[in-house]
Amino acid sequence: MPRKKIHAYGLRSPRAWPTWIAVGFGWLVARLPVAALFALGRGIGVLGYHLAGSRRHAATVNINLCFPQLSEAERAAMVRATFQHTALGALEAMLPWLNPGRDLSPHIDVTGAEHYKAAQAEGRGVLVLAAHFTTMDVISQPLARLGTFDVMYRFNKNPVWEWLQVSGRQHYFDGVVERQDTRQVLKRLKAGRSIWYAADQDYGAKHSVFAPFFGVPAATITATSRFARLNRSPVVLMTTHRDLRARRWRIEFHPALRDFPTGDDVADATAINALLEAHIRRQPEQYLWVHKRFKTRPPGEAPVY
Repeated sequence: MPRKKIHAYGLRSPRAWPTWIAVGFGWLVARLPVAALFALGRGIGVLGYHLAGSRRHAATVNINLCFPQLSEAERAAMVRATFQHTALGALEAMLPWLNPGRDLSPHIDVTGAEHYKAAQAEGRGVLVLAAHFTTMDVISQPLARLGTFDVMYRFNKNPVWEWLQVSGRQHYFDGVVERQDTRQVLKRLKAGRSIWYAADQDYGAKHSVFAPFFGVPAATITATSRFARLNRSPVVLMTTHRDLRARRWRIEFHPALRDFPTGDDVADATAINALLEAHIRRQPEQYLWVHKRFKTRPPGEAPVY
């Protein structure tokens, strides 16, 4: 059994009040017209770029490491654009979480659903592999309409945020499974359900191997290989993108991975990272570069942040 998670304080604690105020703001945001939402997100992104120094530093380091071929001015522009997309993604999450009755389908395109349905038809569950694009949660509604989706998430010590992300996702997904609860993940895969999760964040060296990500050694979790091997579940990549001009979102399913897993965790992690990297490069500013992706370094290598 996974170790019990403990919140830093209670839902009614005065320490929770600022987050509750933010939730109230999110409730209002969830009722804005889409055009107003996009404009507000860009504005907050500009503000966040100037105020969130540590996040700006992380994004700058990441982009400098991953795009050395770009000029300094081009990398700086990508950092600014990243903040606008990150802010917009946070606002977008309020739509499904705090206004679940709102129909977003007129604004969301789904392509490649046949790849997902073919994998689902095998009856061994599906690992729906994703990355931390800034469009993650706004797409919940159409995913739920495809069928037996569950989602993995990371526990948050802030009890208000924990309540919001879990209850918000439970509007659409039967299972909202904490990422360390591997028994629950396997149980759901064996029941033929689909697990949506992102395999691209740094969770430390314990359950990871080092594999290149944009040419930089990155601690990469081996869960994708492990789950696929234990239940023989197909792995289907899902990518998501935002169109700022058309004010639309796109979900794209790709064919199930072939000859995966290989039995070599490093080779598998390298293949997964290369696959994610190829799609991130299509619209790199929409990736969550504010995360310290390279926090865990190989033995003997100096910190980068």
